[in-house]
Amino acid sequence: MVYREVSVIEVREVLRVWLAGHGVRRTAELAGVDRKTVRRYVEAAQAAGLTQQSAPDALDDGLVGAVVSSCRPGRPGGFGTAWDALCVREEQIRAWVRGGLTTVKIGDLLAREGTAVPYRTLARFVAERCEGGRSRATVRVDDGEPGAECQLDFARMGLVPDPGAGRRRLAHALIFTAVFSRHMFVYFTFAQTLEAVLAGCEQAWQFFGGVFRVLIPDNLSPVVAAADPVHPRFTVGWLDYAQARGFVTDPARVATPTDKPRVERNVTYVRGSLFAGEAFVDLADAQARARVWCSQTAGLRRHGTTQARPAEVFAEQEASRLLPAPTARYVVPIYDTVTVHRDHHIKIGKALYSLPTHLIGQQVQVRADTELVKVFHRGQLVKTHPRQPPGGRVTDRADLPAEAAIYAARDVASLREKAAAHGAAVGGYAARLLDVPLPWTRMRAVYRLLGLVRRHGADTVDAACAKTLDIDVVDVNRIARICEAGLAPPAAGAQPRVVVPAAARFARPAGDYAATLPERTS
Repeated sequence: MVYREVSVIEVREVLRVWLAGHGVRRTAELAGVDRKTVRRYVEAAQAAGLTQQSAPDALDDGLVGAVVSSCRPGRPGGFGTAWDALCVREEQIRAWVRGGLTTVKIGDLLAREGTAVPYRTLARFVAERCEGGRSRATVRVDDGEPGAECQLDFARMGLVPDPGAGRRRLAHALIFTAVFSRHMFVYFTFAQTLEAVLAGCEQAWQFFGGVFRVLIPDNLSPVVAAADPVHPRFTVGWLDYAQARGFVTDPARVATPTDKPRVERNVTYVRGSLFAGEAFVDLADAQARARVWCSQTAGLRRHGTTQARPAEVFAEQEASRLLPAPTARYVVPIYDTVTVHRDHHIKIGKALYSLPTHLIGQQVQVRADTELVKVFHRGQLVKTHPRQPPGGRVTDRADLPAEAAIYAARDVASLREKAAAHGAAVGGYAARLLDVPLPWTRMRAVYRLLGLVRRHGADTVDAACAKTLDIDVVDVNRIARICEAGLAPPAAGAQPRVVVPAAARFARPAGDYAATLPERTS
């Protein structure tokens, strides 16, 4: 396991669970991080002014950014000295694991030989490097509280006609099973993407009339970014959806169907009772018939384990305990890490958004929903823009250098005011230059005029502009020649410019040029 930088969305997840009233241990279990990590985040948040009695609105982007800055680790390798000490003893630890020793016993033997390490570090090392610490035995787990848990899994079904593609395609079923009542919902889809999973979840909440507090999925790639028995890492999109709907995710371990036996047992039942032998018109027809089947067939059967009808148990004991069903449609945000281009913009969803100059060449993290585009850099919110349609662009002039903002925005009025600040004649000359049907095409000429002001001085250029305006000549090149030749009349109150010619290199006496004319004879 290597070091990785914890994202903003994961820090928010830890603090959100803690604000719900859970302790450090329970927060670590629900958020999927180590207790020590949770404690660091909580202490940093408390130092920033957050308390467990604070309102959820207190968990804003500024507070999360302060927590990330405070807890940024100083170990780029991701491991401490305890892990390095275990790496030295790896072969011996492997031998002990093969010999059947428990992790506790291995820790005792290591401490006896002078290598004392924390138990959780040793347990992680044994599981990740020595393939140990995994029991093959299993036990029957209690159902838990009504309305608390729901297990879900993808299952391969078969071919369903797709009129849009003109052929039959392989359909999968996303099966939801309430742990307590065994009531279930089936959602058919051709894809196994995050959008498909979230669409299935949205329909499931409408079917059940609420949201379960804990979801137990398989290690679906749209849900779990990095599987781990103790510290799984979820995708940013799934974490955002979990925060929006208010549930916690507790994924099953890899290749461990016993972690979600309620839904695993239903896969065969769905395939044999709902899908097999049916001739569906398309995916919509399959989904409509699945909803009826879940309500009337699967929901009203007598379950072999509970000896009760799942739909009735759900209505009596679970429905009232669910979280409220969502009323607004959830749109999957765009999450991306992009590099700020040298034109001060980034591209998200085929639209451009500006960022300040100091971020050019830096990588930033972006969250774009239907309304806002939020840009984060090293855990800090640095910019917020309104979402633009594909092909759109939003540029904040404050993000651009002062000398380039006017040109980039084609702000002719500001450029005219800038020229007028150097003199009335300079301002009038700039106005004449820009007095064309497409004034922004003459902005370069005005910029050259301002360059002459910086080179020769405002008084000289103003006098040259006044002189050429008197004869109705609008040509920046003429102004440049006048200033370089020193032909501009002096400004009022200015000292006349005295030009002292340099002595010639090969000067000759004046007498050498005198001509003697012959005398005229009459």
